[in-house]
Amino acid sequence: MQAQHDNLALSVTALTKDYPGVRAVDNVSFGIERNTVHCLVGENGAGKSTIVKMLTGALEPTSGSMAILGSDYSPRSTQDARQGGIGTLFQELHVVDQLTVLENLTLGMEKSRFGFLIKSDLEDRVTQTLAAIAPSIDPSARCSTLSVAQKQIVEIARAASSGASIIIMDEPTAALSEREVQRLFGVIRRLKTANVTVIYISHKLDEIFELGDNVTVMRDGKHIATKPLTEVNGRPELIEMMVGRSISHDYVPRPGVRDKVVMSVDNLSNDLLKNVSFDVKEGEIVGFYGLVGAGKTEVARAIFGADKAEGVVNFNGHSKMTSPKQAIEKGIALVPEERRTQGLFTELTIRRNIPIMNIGRLATLGVFRPERERSVAREFVKKLGIATHSIEKYAEKLSGGNQQKVVLSKCLYADADMLLLDEPTRGVDVGAKSEIYDVIKDLANDGKSIAIFSSELEEVLGICDRVFLMYDGEIRQEIENGSDIDINTILNVVTGGGSRDNV
Repeated sequence: MQAQHDNLALSVTALTKDYPGVRAVDNVSFGIERNTVHCLVGENGAGKSTIVKMLTGALEPTSGSMAILGSDYSPRSTQDARQGGIGTLFQELHVVDQLTVLENLTLGMEKSRFGFLIKSDLEDRVTQTLAAIAPSIDPSARCSTLSVAQKQIVEIARAASSGASIIIMDEPTAALSEREVQRLFGVIRRLKTANVTVIYISHKLDEIFELGDNVTVMRDGKHIATKPLTEVNGRPELIEMMVGRSISHDYVPRPGVRDKVVMSVDNLSNDLLKNVSFDVKEGEIVGFYGLVGAGKTEVARAIFGADKAEGVVNFNGHSKMTSPKQAIEKGIALVPEERRTQGLFTELTIRRNIPIMNIGRLATLGVFRPERERSVAREFVKKLGIATHSIEKYAEKLSGGNQQKVVLSKCLYADADMLLLDEPTRGVDVGAKSEIYDVIKDLANDGKSIAIFSSELEEVLGICDRVFLMYDGEIRQEIENGSDIDINTILNVVTGGGSRDNV
């Protein structure tokens, strides 16, 4: 049952956000009670992040309204949100390691006159706030000496001392140990007693039930339910509300998978990964599925040599790669999640991008051959169906799907036998997705081995021969595709339920 209007810290009414051709948030209405921990849950792409961006002034709603303590709230910037009493703790920390705790607490809130800082009661106020939340943290300590959990507490203290009556926490425990999580929960409970309302976003459903008072469930941009957690019948009911539909997975078994194992990974471990072990066969497409913070990207980066990790990685007789350069030389290529910043030279043309990972092949006796560069670019434009009128078109001018095809072309020209594809269709339209899937299948049928790291369940079930379910840096279960698939069981595993079943 909804709380009475006068007890609401924040309310949204008919909130809608449209992008060209896409409605990210669709007529959403719900209220958040004062001095509670209100949890916001939903699958990837459910609309949670868009709502948070509207609440924090980073995005302007297309229509609808918001209110804080019953008064109209229409932020035009993040500064407006802070002045309105909303603080935000993001998954990525925003402390400056080179500054002290006290300097971080006051950063951006200093008083000045004629361009000069002036003394105020700010330092006393933030120090008192920190002492009330975490007295063990020394205000004079440099933030570089603090743990991740302590840095998060500094950010919470900063938000609380700024006068925030509502603090939004987006996946705050993604990088924390179990002990640090419990310390953070203690801080959150103390905030409630200090008349602070917490909006808590997490894919870890056990945390939701342990910490939350109420929950709002989002699905496909729509509001599904808002209710006290005491009225939710455990994980099964919450998962059912989050999914609420059948996940289509038109997987067709492929004859191209050989018995030969080309990559074996044993006990891959670092600060985020825990004894990850699996193998990949020649011509096989394997998928890694999990929610935010599960460790999918970290597995790809560790195999590629971009991040340090313990354990054994063997690829076609070669031992673990210690750098991306070595991985490329041995036949492994990574298509990164952030294609614009990590996968492409957006200010270069298609012609210049495609051969760049193996540019030595364009030379004869040390002499660069421009005609060979043009020939290679035209070959891959045709092979992957890159929509362009010219190979001289700049990469930044291409659509998302065509940019992704250019990145794939780079990896193929590098003569890679193992492709690591991190979120390969993120941000591309349905038509381009289908084209990219066809390219991936064709590559596998030609004997390339492919690992897809995706937060889209339909994607991995539609194209992958085997799927590894990840949670909290571990492979919790392996699924042989083509068998009976229980979507609720998958969601239960990747949100922390079920037992470990490493295969």
